[in-house]
Amino acid sequence: MFQDHQLGLQQGGATASLWATESLNRSPEPQDWRARLREWADEVELVPDLGQRIGSRTWFRGLFTCFGLCAMALYLSPAFEPVPGAPGPVLSDAHYDEVRSQMITPLALGADSGRHMGSTDAVQPLRETPERPQIELNAQVGSSDTLARALSRAGVSGNDVSTVMGLVGGDIDGGVKPGTRLDIILGRRASRDRPRPLDRLAFRARLDLSVELTRNGGLLSARRIPIRVDDTPLRIQGVVGDSIYRSARAAGAPPRAVQAFLRVIAQQVDLGGIAAGDRYDIVTEYRRAETGDVEVGDLLYAGLKRGRGKSIDMLKWTKDGRTEWFEASGVGERRGVLSSPVSGRMSSGFGMRRHPILGYTRMHAGIDFAARYGSPIYAVTDGVVAYAGRHGGHGNYVRIQHGGGLATGYAHMSRIAAVPGQRVRRGQVIGYVGSTGLSTGPHLHYELYRNGATVNPLSVRFTTTAQLAGAELAAFRAKLAQYRQLRVGLHDNFAQAGGAGPAAKGK
Repeated sequence: MFQDHQLGLQQGGATASLWATESLNRSPEPQDWRARLREWADEVELVPDLGQRIGSRTWFRGLFTCFGLCAMALYLSPAFEPVPGAPGPVLSDAHYDEVRSQMITPLALGADSGRHMGSTDAVQPLRETPERPQIELNAQVGSSDTLARALSRAGVSGNDVSTVMGLVGGDIDGGVKPGTRLDIILGRRASRDRPRPLDRLAFRARLDLSVELTRNGGLLSARRIPIRVDDTPLRIQGVVGDSIYRSARAAGAPPRAVQAFLRVIAQQVDLGGIAAGDRYDIVTEYRRAETGDVEVGDLLYAGLKRGRGKSIDMLKWTKDGRTEWFEASGVGERRGVLSSPVSGRMSSGFGMRRHPILGYTRMHAGIDFAARYGSPIYAVTDGVVAYAGRHGGHGNYVRIQHGGGLATGYAHMSRIAAVPGQRVRRGQVIGYVGSTGLSTGPHLHYELYRNGATVNPLSVRFTTTAQLAGAELAAFRAKLAQYRQLRVGLHDNFAQAGGAGPAAKGK
């Protein structure tokens, strides 16, 4: 035991005194060695910063030190070797079948392992796989499709398709509406080389009729289920906001009705002149079934009350087999603009020009419309076909007399769809765009004749006016008054008849 040096060395005993004396005798040598080591370490920097003084002697010394330490670490690193294990025993075929029959891998993974349960004496091989007793399908009639093609795609045999069409052909004269759902059940077939028979078919033939076909005693029979339909026209009124289209749609008008309304109004006034605060009035055909399904028909009435400018009251009416729009006074007006007998852009105007084939300047007696090959060509107004056939540089050519000394000509057709002496109406297809005759590409050369001489087609506009009178005018005004008195929105006639109709549409 040692005591503090303040108490004196003699108090520590003989042993302490001897140790202190020897320590004092040996202390100068290690102290000199440490001093020299500190002086050498200050002069030689063993671990310099390799990011500074690059290329100097000190930097290379630090680099060698780094490499040396890395080499020593790799040299002294322990070696890792795999530990050998005893291989598993090889099972015989009998032992493997026994283990395979007891394992659950095929059951757990749905036979993804490719192995099967071991068979027993009770297992017998099947001569053929069993079939389902019936197959339930849901098909749908596509656009530009027929009921027969939809049934054939679903797997119904040709004989059953013919039977179905014979039973329901009278109920779908106009075809089945695209998107109609078909609920089909195919039964058990007699043999594998024969198609499955149609056991049941249910679909919506029309808005007011559902049809269900079932097989009884090997024969198909149809059961027709009538559906009540309310065909009261739909009336929508409102005030024009920043857009007449958005205002009418917000009021509940169907898109088809709004588009037809704008087309009718545009023939009377400039749509850009319709201002906020004007009131619109729309009446359209609207059929509503008690199941909630609806069909939007044609526009019947278009009204527009303007704060400034002409107000509009237009009613669709059929006169002499032709449906036209008539004003409230009973005057109907149809305009036929002669500048668009085909859907395309005008590529060459009326007047002198250099002929692209003949190579010299001569009179271009019409206007050209660039259009795709095969595009339909329409008669610009009513008339009688005076000529249809080959006509020199015009190629396939049709000429129509319209009365009053006016006639129109249509050249370079690929195919003619009119015959001489035929009476045609405005918008009727009389041929198709081609490049026959003196032509460099598919287009329509359109001409207008006045008393046999060609004139600029853009300078003439046909206007046909019809006037109602007598009993027909009275019936027209009665129908107009009926639409004006029609309540706005839907009419819950189902509730009045004791049924539950769908919710009323918002105004």
